[in-house]
Amino acid sequence: MNVRRSAAVLAATAVIGAATPAVAATPSPSPSVAIPSGLYGSTDPTYDGVWRQSLALLAQHTADVKPAAKAVDWLAGQQCASGAFAAFRADTARPCDAKLVVDTNSTAAAAQALAALGGHATAVDKAVTWLKSVQNTDGGWGFNPGGASDTNSTSVVVGALVAAGEKPAEVTRGGKSPYDLLAKWSLPCGEDDGGALAYQPDKKGKLAANADATAAGVLAALGKGFVTTAGQAPKDSHACADSDQQPTPQQVAGNGAAYLAEATQDGFLKSVLPGAKNQPDFGNTADAVVALAAQGSASAARKPYAWLEKNATPWATQSGPAAYAQLILAAHALGSDPHDFGGTDLVKQLDASGPAPEESAKTTAKDSDKKGSDDGFGTWWAVGVFFVASIGIGFLLSSRNRKQQP
Repeated sequence: MNVRRSAAVLAATAVIGAATPAVAATPSPSPSVAIPSGLYGSTDPTYDGVWRQSLALLAQHTADVKPAAKAVDWLAGQQCASGAFAAFRADTARPCDAKLVVDTNSTAAAAQALAALGGHATAVDKAVTWLKSVQNTDGGWGFNPGGASDTNSTSVVVGALVAAGEKPAEVTRGGKSPYDLLAKWSLPCGEDDGGALAYQPDKKGKLAANADATAAGVLAALGKGFVTTAGQAPKDSHACADSDQQPTPQQVAGNGAAYLAEATQDGFLKSVLPGAKNQPDFGNTADAVVALAAQGSASAARKPYAWLEKNATPWATQSGPAAYAQLILAAHALGSDPHDFGGTDLVKQLDASGPAPEESAKTTAKDSDKKGSDDGFGTWWAVGVFFVASIGIGFLLSSRNRKQQP
């Protein structure tokens, strides 16, 4: 649940108004703007402020933690009059204008968070209305309004639609719904990497399997958002099922889950970033856990989840609140305890990265008998220490893995 766009690429995207393929990068550790008191994380929020705040609030909500009022107010205050959100607005006293680059991912993530927290129905409705207005004629959404559709952005928007009580199949443009897009970009079972989804076609229209896009596509096909619980196990959750017709959303989800189950046989998904051959992709692995669990393939999800428990804490410590949130959401999807994630209390770590939340009985009880630990660097930490900072955070910081896998 993913912002994998570097500052440079995001800036370029803002100029050209298109979702340009990007390499992964964490936000700058030296903020160029002051960090608002209500915002989670201490790194520059210019390109991921709304995203990381939305994931942090959702994760706290699933862990029965009531976020600080100023944290929720900060997120709500980022919305433009149009209903859209930009990645970050340093001065919300100034109205949004044509120079401000708003995007579907920030808007949809914020809508999911505000819907879950309650009390922001008007803001959620405005956000969804804006999202509908920028739907593409193929039924999907791109990162920027008017940009080419991609599976990850479409998935985040579907999550927002469902959170607002909409039926994605009935949200159409040009006679196409987001489910039409997902079916079109699902690789046939007889092909290499069959069942996977592409991020988007290349310039020649060819599809290439993309693990993160597949995880996102599975959730969208199931009509799920960032927060989900284990679904009912299908009859055969590990087989790609061919169809002579356009695959149904259920088939897209099942086939995508079959691909992910196979891809995580080693316990993790590998990064496709240049120079990171054979390195683990922590964010995408967490996304795969959520997708597999949502599809009902909990048994397949437990292997990558166990791997994350052993290896992902240093990555989360390095990457910040969105990474902690991603791991909490993975734990939630499997019904595991985020207060005891390989000996680390993820909730406590997330809470410490922003304004102190309201006390909760669950958090207080856990704090009394558990001690979180950031120790226990996994085997891959020693191998991949130079890559951790660039391996990103699922969907926006992770989904913005804009490159197709070769």
